[in-house]
Amino acid sequence: MNHYPPLRFDYSGVLRPEFGLSESQIEAALSELDAYRREMLTTDLELFGRGTDIPAEKVPLDAGFIDLPDRLLDEYRTVRSTSELRSILVAAKRIQDSFDRVVILGIGGSYMGARAILESCCDPFYNELPCGERGGRPKIYFAGNNVDNDHTQGLLHLLRSTTISGDPHSRWALVVISKSGGTLETAVALRQFMQELKRSFGAEALPDALIPITGASGKLSELAEAIGCRTRFAVPEGVGGRFSIFSAVGLVPAAIMGADIVKLLEGASQMTDHFRREAPAENLVMNYVAVNRLMELRHGCLTRVLSAWSNALESTGFWYDQLLAESLGKQEQGALPLTVVNTRDLHSRAQQHQEGRRDKLMNNLIVDRYRHDSLAVGKIGWNQDGLDAYADLTLPQIMQAAIQGTNQAYAEDRRPSTNLHLPATDEPSLGQFFQMMMLATVLEGRWMRINPYGQPGVEAYKMHMKRFLESQRV
Repeated sequence: MNHYPPLRFDYSGVLRPEFGLSESQIEAALSELDAYRREMLTTDLELFGRGTDIPAEKVPLDAGFIDLPDRLLDEYRTVRSTSELRSILVAAKRIQDSFDRVVILGIGGSYMGARAILESCCDPFYNELPCGERGGRPKIYFAGNNVDNDHTQGLLHLLRSTTISGDPHSRWALVVISKSGGTLETAVALRQFMQELKRSFGAEALPDALIPITGASGKLSELAEAIGCRTRFAVPEGVGGRFSIFSAVGLVPAAIMGADIVKLLEGASQMTDHFRREAPAENLVMNYVAVNRLMELRHGCLTRVLSAWSNALESTGFWYDQLLAESLGKQEQGALPLTVVNTRDLHSRAQQHQEGRRDKLMNNLIVDRYRHDSLAVGKIGWNQDGLDAYADLTLPQIMQAAIQGTNQAYAEDRRPSTNLHLPATDEPSLGQFFQMMMLATVLEGRWMRINPYGQPGVEAYKMHMKRFLESQRV
């Protein structure tokens, strides 16, 4: 397996006397975390493997994400022709060759990872590029993640107005992701977009154009069986929705949009190996957990701001928001996640971060290498803006100055920050990041003595929503 440039975590910005945090305190925390690391890598997986004797406080036990990248890669290398990865790649190629647009229906973990991969690993204006510059891959749209009337109508109108009768190049498909098929937002959208598919291409198009990713049983599984869907994939047992990015849930959309899913998994596998083998002092995952949790306990940093210094990472931040909030927001505990994109949000949220309540830890997510050549400020023949002095400087140089200047401003006002360096916005780097954050979140949950899996609090709104819907039936 390839070895990719690793993520780096610099927490020197919190090692100041006023934060009450020292290297010795971090070392003590790492020693305690080591016991929970061993539990995650042994007890959790053994219990999951047996499927019985699971303590009630650990149900659900969705630890299957930990070794999922390794299992998929091992299968692909040893029995490639029958492996799940090959099936995904073959299906993605069929969809790319057959459809000009793909609508991905899902909510929460069923779409957030795919959107993060699209924005991070594909061109920033992917859907606007001509087909040839997209490598012949379909445009990607997301729906089924809200019950917003105008957004849904807008997308249906777009699909309708760009579908040309008899033109195979205007065909579109649906990828619907739901383990049970019972999630209301996604199920409603599926009905609406299936109606449009039938109207545009006839019911006979559904077996090819509807690609379900679902559980072995449930409403969506039954629908897929009734329709006779040609291509379908399973949501694996033991992998919760927000931990499912390395299953078919994330890999099928990623492969359709042309992302290298093998490299994505290899990056994740590299992070798992690092977490498993590295001593606590050098362990990226453990240090991230120790610093963030200690700053919450000792300095009141109840808000964790993920400052993404790239537009491409905004949806990656939203993916992490869900992961942290649903995993640790229990028993009146858990830090509040907040994603910002800089330098954009330096002109909106930064005032509050710089002079507001001292309840935030700024975790900078920094891209070390950009995909495109560096773009210089340049000259235009006029200098009213006074920028000729910077004409030879590039956007990456300006970004680096903004990062340094912001961190310096925080330090001068005794506001803590850390730097998490992402080698690039590519598949190996994103694979490492996703796996790092999932491992870190579970590790912190164990340290907090809560179950990081499941989201029981979400059920309350669903129950009341159903009751109000029933009252509106005529």
